[in-house]
Amino acid sequence: MDADDSRAPKGSLRKFLEHLSGAGKAIGVLTSGGDAQGMNAAVRAVVRMGIYVGAKVYFIYEGYQGMVDGGSNIAEADWESVSSILQVGGTIIGSARCQAFRTREGRLKAARNLLQRGITNLCVIGGDGSLTGANIFRKEWSGLLEELARNGQIDNEAVQKYAYSCVAWWVHRHIDNDFAHDMTIGTDSALHRIIEVVDAIMTTAQSHQRTFVLEVMGRHCGYLALVSALACGADWVFLPESPPEEGWEEQMCVKLSEVMRVPWPLIAGDAGCIALIRIPTSENISPSPLVVTQLGYDTRVTILGHVQRGGTPSAFDRILASRMGVEAVIALLEATPDTPACVVSLNGNHAVRLPLMECVQMTQDVQKAMDERRFQDAVRLRGRSFAGNLNTYKRLAIKLPDDQIPKTNCNVAVINVGAPAAGMNAAVRSAVRVGIADGHRMLAIYDGFDGFAKGQIKEIGWTDVGGWTGQGGSILGTKRVLPGKYLDEIATQMRTHSINALLIIGGFEAYLGLLELSAAREKHEEFCVPMVMVPATVSNNVPGSDFSIGADTALNTITDTCDRIKQSASGTKRRVFIIETMGGYCGYLANMGGLAAGADAAYIFEEPFDIRDLQSNVEHLTEKMKTTIQRGLVLRNESCSENYTTDFIYQLYSEEGKGVFDCRKNVLGHMQQGGAPSPFDRNFGTKISARAMEWITAKLKEARGRGKKFTTDDSVCVLGISKRNVIFQPVAELKKQTDFEHRIPKEQWWLKLRPLMKILAKYKASYDVSDSGQLEHVQPWSV
Repeated sequence: MDADDSRAPKGSLRKFLEHLSGAGKAIGVLTSGGDAQGMNAAVRAVVRMGIYVGAKVYFIYEGYQGMVDGGSNIAEADWESVSSILQVGGTIIGSARCQAFRTREGRLKAARNLLQRGITNLCVIGGDGSLTGANIFRKEWSGLLEELARNGQIDNEAVQKYAYSCVAWWVHRHIDNDFAHDMTIGTDSALHRIIEVVDAIMTTAQSHQRTFVLEVMGRHCGYLALVSALACGADWVFLPESPPEEGWEEQMCVKLSEVMRVPWPLIAGDAGCIALIRIPTSENISPSPLVVTQLGYDTRVTILGHVQRGGTPSAFDRILASRMGVEAVIALLEATPDTPACVVSLNGNHAVRLPLMECVQMTQDVQKAMDERRFQDAVRLRGRSFAGNLNTYKRLAIKLPDDQIPKTNCNVAVINVGAPAAGMNAAVRSAVRVGIADGHRMLAIYDGFDGFAKGQIKEIGWTDVGGWTGQGGSILGTKRVLPGKYLDEIATQMRTHSINALLIIGGFEAYLGLLELSAAREKHEEFCVPMVMVPATVSNNVPGSDFSIGADTALNTITDTCDRIKQSASGTKRRVFIIETMGGYCGYLANMGGLAAGADAAYIFEEPFDIRDLQSNVEHLTEKMKTTIQRGLVLRNESCSENYTTDFIYQLYSEEGKGVFDCRKNVLGHMQQGGAPSPFDRNFGTKISARAMEWITAKLKEARGRGKKFTTDDSVCVLGISKRNVIFQPVAELKKQTDFEHRIPKEQWWLKLRPLMKILAKYKASYDVSDSGQLEHVQPWSV
């Protein structure tokens, strides 16, 4: 576990410290521009990683204004300065827009104030305006020093010492997600705020059968509106990149009138919801009066405003910000005077560094396309992910008339298997609607393989899945039963209902079930159809995919619970909490929950530990309690050890900590499987299920008119996310990547993040620089 130097892996850490030591260096960290949830997590990571490598780290309060004003606005930070800020929204060091920094005189003052403290490295956490301004400061650095020397404010020795040292690296934050990133800090949390409001508004929509118009933030970027519309099943969305075409008023009214004619129980979530951001065109788009005058519907407008920036950051934003902060420090230590200005970003699951000006140029190109009304180009420039989201939304929101859909005469069945996971219903909704749009007849199988064998199958239509995106659990019902003992019965049902393809949504049981169906093809030709599995489990343990539907919701539940537990000790001195998470043998939830909640240790099966590690952790916490930090948090994966149980660890900590701290334990249990799905799980389930149906449609087209039986391995696949790619992998190939005894993949990407939790908790740990990002010229938004 969190071992001391004598037990830590050798070589990597020593190489890291030898070549990238921060000794003698000073790093200034500031937050600039508008605030965003997760900024404090980035500040915490920069401070602690900087101190960890031996550098001095300084807070620069109130952004560039504090840099210009100097004095007490620039203060050295220590380890405890950033304690208990992970869950705090906004920024503890303040942020302000500074006109003075836009002038050379202001930048001259800022340079002098930095040099007084030996600060020659800056980590700027801000938006595109903040980053562009800092790049100007970086380019002017040598000239500013020479001018300070001419004015007698510094000597020539200082000019020679610092002339080529000022290197700035940027961590981008902005809830709009309008920069060249997979995701910027604050975006996921903003989506959480929006979806929380939408879910609350839907209850009054059900009570009064009203239409609601919601305005979300985003300035000139429609990302928040588009993804929110996908997540809540909005009936109409206005985007600056894709403004309404001529005749939109009539089309929208027709759409809403169709929705409101649906029998009431079926319009729970979708009915009468319009997502809106202000459109930067000359037209004054205001759908609310139109709906009232033409349809006579009771309509309300809600402008969410700055509530989207407020509140505690999501688990994703905490982890993202922590990774970016650590990467920024590594980038500063690796940088040379010739290193171009870059932004720390996330490329799939990997931290990378993108050239700043390329990113800025891409953003400017999007804006130019919109100004010139080249909206198709604007959507294209936003990237494949944005364009894919828009296409998926259109397919799911607008049903073509039946006479315009060419029928395939194919029956496609959807089934949920395993434990329930938040986001399953969003995945089913997406599959049903995409399947119908492709001309298939969609069948729902209830209660897993058990229900399949019993013939609990019925056709499911477009409106039947209305409002499913925000529902937790599994509306179809789901069981852990495997198909092995029901193969004859299931084959009979396949034949009776003429099922031509099967989509399975579930966890490890679904994976095992798919293997059993594939193996039974020789005996039952009914199984010689395209079959694809979409991973959905809180454990995130399905081979072939880095993420599973439901894991993000569970992770947020763990993080929120840990926040509350820690808060409960605010009036209690010196207390350690032992928290048990779910996950079976997979330590994803414990490890990532520990990183998001700021845990001192996380015990997982994948990293064996013994009594010496436990003793080391107790000693670490004992030492920690001597400072101003008087609370400890330890997470334990439920199956990490047969003998070192939660009770054992609790009793050990209680005994060894006597006189220093006391202990409490909490087993989170099935609350991690419940609740409304997070925005990530809603959208992940929606998009990956749509891709699965597109694959099924393509397979069925291959066999059309030829009576083809599907017997090859590539017709039985798991659809997963690997790094940046959506991949269909045959289950036959995944077998060799699977630890069947412990129900986990043999390799798991998130284990590379494990040292970060230890470093940020003040343990000595190895961090392999080769796993961190390198300067890359990658196409932004390429997913």
